[in-house]
Amino acid sequence: MTGLRFAHVLDQEGREIAAQGLDAATIERLSAPRPKLCGLSLDRPRLMGILNVTPDSFSDGGDHASRAEAVAQARAMVEEGAEILDIGGESTRPGAQAVAVEEEMARVVPVVAALRAAGLTVPISIDTRNGATARAALAEGADMINDVSALTHDPGMAGVVAEAGVPICLMHAKGTPQEMQRAPRYDDVLAEVLEALGHRIEAAVAAGIARDRILVDPGIGFGKDLGHNLTLLRSLTAFHGFGLPLLIGVSRKRFIGTIGGAEAPKDRMPGSIAVALWASQQGAQVIRVHDIKETRQALELQHALMREEP
Repeated sequence: MTGLRFAHVLDQEGREIAAQGLDAATIERLSAPRPKLCGLSLDRPRLMGILNVTPDSFSDGGDHASRAEAVAQARAMVEEGAEILDIGGESTRPGAQAVAVEEEMARVVPVVAALRAAGLTVPISIDTRNGATARAALAEGADMINDVSALTHDPGMAGVVAEAGVPICLMHAKGTPQEMQRAPRYDDVLAEVLEALGHRIEAAVAAGIARDRILVDPGIGFGKDLGHNLTLLRSLTAFHGFGLPLLIGVSRKRFIGTIGGAEAPKDRMPGSIAVALWASQQGAQVIRVHDIKETRQALELQHALMREEP
């Protein structure tokens, strides 16, 4: 979508400035149409459906552990409106232990192969930190990589992505899943997350990954406490300053339960939808969710209410 949709934006230092006072180059970077993602235009928010083939993910661990269950769930999500499937074989919830690469591959790669053999053509993202898993999944028909470590976990990941020429999402995380939620601290969370992502973008480009193949994710809940999460969510427009698509993943996360009084992750759907609508209003191009049908309905209503034509 071209043209600014905001009266004010946040600059890369987190300061609010009037949109009408921006220079032409900044306006272009903020408002120019983003490149297509796996063939999908980003003129509206795209729903990325979460498919965890793990026994220990925080919300749906064990729900889709078998290949047949995973394929059935993938079909259901696509029918409900998922436009990208994000398949993960290693839980990165707070406190999760690392999974051997061989085990992650055994969980993920056969599912990708089965989905393609079943005729599903929906773009498939692989939620992995490991280059070997990425390479094997891409060979079976996956389309993009979602790396929560932003290429810091496996030195070989950047080369895999560059060679394949596929999109990659670089997410900010402070620390490893095992210890990231042990009293995370920032002097200025917005400035520090923006700076860190800027460095990771530079590293990706230096490794041969085309800049127009990169997405960014502020990493809500990854080494952030409640206040950090809210600050980043209130400041999402600052991330458009990179001129790259913005992916937001907040579905069923703990801070939603803390604010909304929902201890069980599966009881956090209403709050998840509320934050998804906020992210959409702030211009996020990809929203990663568990509850596809409900989120899709909410976004359709939001779009109908906000559009200018009758």
